[in-house]
Amino acid sequence: MKLKFSLLFILFASVCFSQVSEQLQVVTPAGTKYIPAYKRQGIIYFSVIHFAEAASINYYYNSDAQKIELKFSDYNLKITSKNPFLVLTSRKNNSSEEYQLPTSTYFFDEQIFVPLIYSIEIFKKASGNNFSYEAGRIIVKGEIIPEVTEKKTGFDITGISIDEKLNGTLVRVKSKKRILTYTSSYKNNVLKIIFRNVNADVEKLKLSNGKGLIKKIDARNIGSDTEIEFTLGNEYTTNEVLNAEGSNDILITIHNKIFSRNEEREKNKQKWEFDVIVIDAGHGGKDAGAIGVNGVKEKDVNLGIALKLGKLIEKNIKDVKVVYTRDDDTFVELFKRGKIANENGGKLFISIHCNSTAKKPSNASGFEVYLLRPGRTAEAIAIAERENSVIEFEENPERYEKLTDENFILVTMAHSAYMKYSEKFSDILNKQMSVDLSIPSRGIKQAGFYVLVGASMPGVLIETGFLSNKNDADYLKSNKGQNEIANAIFKSIQSFKEYYEKVMETEL
Repeated sequence: MKLKFSLLFILFASVCFSQVSEQLQVVTPAGTKYIPAYKRQGIIYFSVIHFAEAASINYYYNSDAQKIELKFSDYNLKITSKNPFLVLTSRKNNSSEEYQLPTSTYFFDEQIFVPLIYSIEIFKKASGNNFSYEAGRIIVKGEIIPEVTEKKTGFDITGISIDEKLNGTLVRVKSKKRILTYTSSYKNNVLKIIFRNVNADVEKLKLSNGKGLIKKIDARNIGSDTEIEFTLGNEYTTNEVLNAEGSNDILITIHNKIFSRNEEREKNKQKWEFDVIVIDAGHGGKDAGAIGVNGVKEKDVNLGIALKLGKLIEKNIKDVKVVYTRDDDTFVELFKRGKIANENGGKLFISIHCNSTAKKPSNASGFEVYLLRPGRTAEAIAIAERENSVIEFEENPERYEKLTDENFILVTMAHSAYMKYSEKFSDILNKQMSVDLSIPSRGIKQAGFYVLVGASMPGVLIETGFLSNKNDADYLKSNKGQNEIANAIFKSIQSFKEYYEKVMETEL
């Protein structure tokens, strides 16, 4: 049964100061509620979590990260405190849109507040145009949330499974009912997760003599909610909570510190020694990649930069071996590129590409550095899809698992040991290229690239410029441009190597 109601907000109180406490009145068929709000510099901000509860909108709130996600029928809306960006993600195809507010959200009294006038259109789209703003009032009408009411038979949460990984633990909370509202917090080695409006067979969730990161699990039903507490070891670093795709289960990743076992120090020293760099020239052979407005092929630009970079490393860093996934005009399948990197013990994976737009010529210009994470913007997702489309040239494209939310959480766990190094290298690289190149930086971004999934080591993918832009294309085609890009990457490797080895001395 879908929940139907009309919701009326009436704003109370006048403003005399720069920040004054307010209240918003929420009127529903079930009664009237007041939610916290305040006015700052003439702008009304309201509490997101109180708004969600008053309007019966499902949500997930992470108090440690100060993030909240509202769950509507067609979209999820992610809001972070002290951040002007709101991310709207389609529940149908997982595409995302990022909206930048003129002012940041705020965190006050353990709550996230958003500016009413600037966010109303985003809330309106998220809810399927069920919001309107009239004469200082917000009216919410129609069906705004997924079906969540169902006849209860037995327990909703029926069990739990624990899967130990090299870099952490994957927990699956098994549920008969879709859980769309949950909160998490971490304090004194205890990760507490509260699932709203579900009950559990708590005896099947408890664990008293755990191994690895999870030492103990306690569970209890509190009113209409279920609370699960994970007592964790000192190796704990971070966690993520996610609805499993294709089922009602909840996935929880609990990450550990990669360098924590003293008895493995000597082995780790050799394992993590910075001695191999893998250079991946994107595309090749029958896969030309993007074609520039000046006729240059992406595969040729990528290879030119890769070979120039390799020669710089071989000449100037004698203790580092260079491995190419291809060193000529050959087609190499994506999975083989990661396999080459892994079999050669790579410590850093650099995949070199060129960008392009569907419409040519275009004004889009500049380089981008990408990390392996779920794409947050429609543009990043589109770029990943274009680069991943290489599998169409392969004999067995079915070997690649679709990067769904659930698969991505497993990929993230596999790469968690390397992510801080990928982030560090991407930061060094972006700064160095910004200084050395004549084309602008478009920043560090994230997206799901199959080639990065396959390489079990720190890695980045570089879009060196736009072949759809005449100036970028001419620069990328020229020896001068390719030399400057290769030299900037080389200097970044030198800086990263110095940082990496200092960290290894401390960690190992």
